[in-house]
Amino acid sequence: MSSSRSLVASPTLGLPIARMRSVFKADEVERKLAHLQASGNEREYEGLRNTWQRMLERGPQRFAVKPSGVPDMAPLYDLLPNFGEVLDDVKRHVALSQDSHDGLEVTPILLLGPPGVGKTHFAKQIADLLGTSMSLVPMSSMTAGWLLSGSSSQWKGAKPGKVFEALVDGQYANPVIVVDEIDKAAADAQYDPLGALYSLLEHDTAQQFVDEFAEVPIDASQVIWITTANDERAIPEPIRNRMNVFEIAPPSPDAARKIAAHLYRGILGEHDWGQRFDPEPADDVLDLLATLAPREMRRALVTAFGNARLDKRFSVEPGDLPRAGTGKSRIGFLQ
Repeated sequence: MSSSRSLVASPTLGLPIARMRSVFKADEVERKLAHLQASGNEREYEGLRNTWQRMLERGPQRFAVKPSGVPDMAPLYDLLPNFGEVLDDVKRHVALSQDSHDGLEVTPILLLGPPGVGKTHFAKQIADLLGTSMSLVPMSSMTAGWLLSGSSSQWKGAKPGKVFEALVDGQYANPVIVVDEIDKAAADAQYDPLGALYSLLEHDTAQQFVDEFAEVPIDASQVIWITTANDERAIPEPIRNRMNVFEIAPPSPDAARKIAAHLYRGILGEHDWGQRFDPEPADDVLDLLATLAPREMRRALVTAFGNARLDKRFSVEPGDLPRAGTGKSRIGFLQ
């Protein structure tokens, strides 16, 4: 399960180092599929048959990536000034993986903080930094306990879980998986929605993670776990003890201005129309943006750009920003 081979190593170019790693054993899938075909129950378990066939078509090899050197993280410290301790922790793990054949291992991270401080946005930035993908598992909207681990193929509408999807359907053996609002997961008497995490957050047991739908061991030991929560008291202690816990405070006014200015420039760079706007926001616009939570800033800016264009201007003024707390015009951050 842990077999891997070097594919790319380009430290001089600053590109990620990639190795190929098997995330499942093809012969085990072949045996499962042959047994199903011999049983004559293919039609009854069509979804399961299709899943195993897809696994064999895609093959077990996935990219396991890591930076080829400790990357320059100064821009991230500027963009995420209230995440300094977490960034320090990620940098330590990246440094440990350098100059060796070891893969990048990051101790699971728990980000504690009020809504809107940018926890999910931080996870996306880390995935981009490491050159891998990100999957979001929103526990607050969970309606069943199988979102992480899949549901039994015997149930109608059953399907694999998010971990299986990220590893088998994705390109990477070490994706970032974000368990968002882990404290909102409601356990019931029949199934603990966080039960899968007891093994997934431990390196050794994660190597043989079995999705309840696919029933085939998956190597999830390289997954980079980031969980978010508003209240750690709602998280079972055995799960909390498996993670490095960081309390994320709202950014200071000065830091909030830096975040707003970065988002302003980022939005301009993402769109062709951005070339026509002022390259930097005005100070009075920054003053207003700094009063918003980071999750609200981006949508506020997009609204402001639109209002400026309706007024045939290419400069954003304070009056272009939406007013917070006005019912249906409530704004939110596109994470």
